Amino acid sequence: MSQLDVEADLARIARQEERLQFDHFDGATAWELGCRLKAAAEARGAALAIEIRLAGETVFFLAMEGTTPLNADWARRKRNLVELMHKSSYAVGLALQRDGQTLESKLGLATRDYAAHGGSFPLRLAGSGCIGAVTVSGLPQREDHALIVAVLADYLELPLAELALD
Repeated sequence: MSQLDVEADLARIARQEERLQFDHFDGATAWELGCRLKAAAEARGAALAIEIRLAGETVFFLAMEGTTPLNADWARRKRNLVELMHKSSYAVGLALQRDGQTLESKLGLATRDYAAHGGSFPLRLAGSGCIGAVTVSGLPQREDHALIVAVLADYLELPLAELALD
């Protein structure tokens, strides 16, 4: 990915994070969102681990048939990064790539517990900030990220064309 592509993606992800915010989010919202992610994965023929966390608590988790414990571990590591930085794991990874750094060199974070790979997105409550994270693992990182964005845009009734990376 060229430097220009990285910069374009980072700008688009910042827009995604700004626009994809909820007015209300609770356990019922998490359930609906998790079910929509599952349906979107099935429509693509993909097997994903799907996790939604709210205020540090797991409120939805599904390991679809065809996943392994490794998918759940990747989800945990990506989610840890979002909960720490309140930014998309893909955005953090792209910024590190752009700057020639790693999580360990920049922040002292062990890759055993943190992953700067696409697939975890901050859940934001309008006027309150980051309240949790939605995470998937099972596709290539850019596709994991894109799947979450597509489902969030649909749920929030926002036009995906204005938010998608491609």
